Amino acid sequence: MKAWAVVRNNEPLECIEVKTPEPTGTQVVLAVEACGVCHSDLHFWKGSYNLGGGKTMTLTDRGVTLPRAPGHEVVGRVIAAGPNASGVTVGESYIVYPWIGCGHCDDCLNEDDNLCTAQKSIGVIQHGGFAGEVVAPHPRYLVPVGDLDPALASTFACSGITVYSAIQKVMPIAPDKPIVLIGAGGLGLAAIAMLRAFGHRAIVSVDLDPAKRQAALDMGATAAVDGGGEGVAQAIIEAAGGPVRAVIDFVNATSTAAAGFGALAKGGRLVNVGVAGGELSLSLAGMVFRAASVVGSNTGSVKDLRAVVELARSGKLPAMPVTRFPKDEANDVLQKLKHGEITGRAVLVEA
Repeated sequence: MKAWAVVRNNEPLECIEVKTPEPTGTQVVLAVEACGVCHSDLHFWKGSYNLGGGKTMTLTDRGVTLPRAPGHEVVGRVIAAGPNASGVTVGESYIVYPWIGCGHCDDCLNEDDNLCTAQKSIGVIQHGGFAGEVVAPHPRYLVPVGDLDPALASTFACSGITVYSAIQKVMPIAPDKPIVLIGAGGLGLAAIAMLRAFGHRAIVSVDLDPAKRQAALDMGATAAVDGGGEGVAQAIIEAAGGPVRAVIDFVNATSTAAAGFGALAKGGRLVNVGVAGGELSLSLAGMVFRAASVVGSNTGSVKDLRAVVELARSGKLPAMPVTRFPKDEANDVLQKLKHGEITGRAVLVEA
């Protein structure tokens, strides 16, 4: 099969031929119908992650070998299944949960594969949705698309569950108490949509880009703050009407994390989601006196995916902006994402 793959980091993806998967055991093979393009794909293409303090994590550190087709937000149509794969129908479309764990540890047995330390994630360790087909190791990683738009549904596999999981980490908060979202890209807009679905009425969006701030307001944010320059924490406080109990940072750079923490009220919580990277210097005694907490949030579970899909099917979840591109434009899409030219989510579809 054909796959648009990272062959060398920071160089254009190449269309290569890789072995067409043949399912065994409980495996399910799906022909990719739609694949969302995430900022994580951009980091994967670049090949490293900024851990702060001059340290980096490489793809090799994550167990990745190249060439590898990225893409972890996948909707696919089942074309083959192993003899022990039950509960799936050939020809039907499913959202593929990508954060595959070892299947044996306590976290995996609790369906919290995203916490497994031996992950075999789709689009990272194994070929993802930039290829023609993907393999799910077990039907439990598949959620039926039903009558949902496949392009939008593909985003639930990462964007949807990531914001769902992050929001759960700051709840409960009264609907009229502000929640601050740093970053108004695909994750930020998805978070606004989800908070609206939950009935939340006070949402402050922070971004450098005026167009993205406007997109956040159009999506339902009640205020938008310029994330550039000095005094961002104070600007957030003013927009929110005072220090806040919850900040979710979808960028998670040194400057954004510092601004988010600086805007917290006593007892507030900063949830770090993005992987822009850097480091955050905090007063340990100050954290105690402020009763503040900083929490990392890494994607979400297959249980979260089922919950997001159920929310979408209920009609309560507003659709964030999605732009479709032919898969052979994958290189152009990565460049658009790199330069901040995508509003909402770009989704690769079969031409």
